[in-house]
Formats: sequence, C-alpha cells, structure tokens
Amino acid sequence: MRFAIYYAPPPSSPLHQLGSRWLGRDAVSGEALAQPAALDLAPITREPRRYGFHATLKPPFALKDGTPPASLEAAVEALAHSIQPFEIVLALRPVDGFLALVPDRPCGNLGHLAEACVRDLDRFRQPASEEDIARRRAAGLSPRQDEYLGRWGYPYVFDEFRFHMTLSRRLSPSKLEDVTPLAEDHFGMVIGHPITIDSVSMFVEPRASADFTIHRRFPFQSPRAKASP
Repeated sequence: MRFAIYYAPPPSSPLHQLGSRWLGRDAVSGEALAQPAALDLAPITREPRRYGFHATLKPPFALKDGTPPASLEAAVEALAHSIQPFEIVLALRPVDGFLALVPDRPCGNLGHLAEACVRDLDRFRQPASEEDIARRRAAGLSPRQDEYLGRWGYPYVFDEFRFHMTLSRRLSPSKLEDVTPLAEDHFGMVIGHPITIDSVSMFVEPRASADFTIHRRFPFQSPRAKASP
C-alpha cells in the first residue's frame, strides 16, 4: 500500500468534475466516466487516469514498517490546520511535453504548501528502493534533482517543484497541437478564473499498480476556527 498527498478540488466543484471526465475516472468514487467524444483521449490519458485528477504535493510513498496509517492522517490534519486558504488562477500549458493545468503566474503559497508536505510528513516515508531511485535517474536529472532524490525520495521538490494537474502522457508537438484546443474548450469555464486552494487530500494505492483513490480530504482551517460554533 502506498499513500500520496495531493491537491484535489472539492468533489462537487466544476474543476473536479471536468478533470475527472477528461481522465475518464473519478478518484472519489473510483467510477469510470465517459470521456469527451471529440477526440480519442483514452490512450493519452491512461497514465494520469490511474492516479486520479490531482496536483502532487508529496508523491506516493510506503509507510515505514510498523507505522499506522492513522498516525499519518493525524499529521496531515495538523498540517492542514496550520494553513490558510488562498487563490490561484489556472492556465493550460505544456509541461515537459505533458498537457497540464498550471498556475498562470508564480505563487509562493503553493511552494510553501508543497514544502510543508514534503518536510513535515517525511518521517512517515519508507526510504525509496534502489530500483525506484534508478528508475528516476534514468529519466535524466540535474545534480540538484539527484540530491533531492537521495534525500527526499523524489527529485522535484522545493525549488524544483512545479504545481501541475496532469492531463496527458508526454505528447509529440503535433499531438499537443491537436489536443490543446479540445482541452481549452473542455476546461473553458475554469481556465482564467480563480480557484481556492483550501484543502489537501490523502490518496491511497491499495496494492501495486492499482488505481489511486481519495481516502480523506483535509480542509485548511485553524484549530481555533474548527472549535468555533
């Protein structure tokens, strides 16, 4: 079993519904969904579909031996209670050949959120295996990314972090040209408009290669606000 800490929009939000339909699966229910029919999306969304519609904050990891999942949940809840909601505006852009929804401008709050997830929750993580490290290195890493991989089990953290909600596998330039207009139309009601980042979610992969689903959503709020009537 592996766990991951992701940003996922509220289940009732247009962003969640649009993203889930695009990928062809709802990470809340695990239900398969019909994808937009204007283009055959199934082959190019197969990889991100398994992970569910999300943006990575702390990537998938196994718990250290003997660590109960409830301990991780308590830590994520405490982290969420320390963070105030904030807004970003989404844009549709390629990221290293992947089509993705990204912030339209740099956002320090996103960086602080991702850093907190990486640092505060790392005590629960089983160190990455040599096989996982070799697989990451095979993609080609900078010296800094390789250092992060060795220390944190993932190369794209801290100054290497980029918030993105993946919509495809890596595509050729011509395929990106074909898919982008469809994505612009599909996500038109959320692109260019503010969305509120007000929670993090714990995703679970129950066994190797299984689909990830949302186990629990943790709203941002202070403990004092939670106790208020």
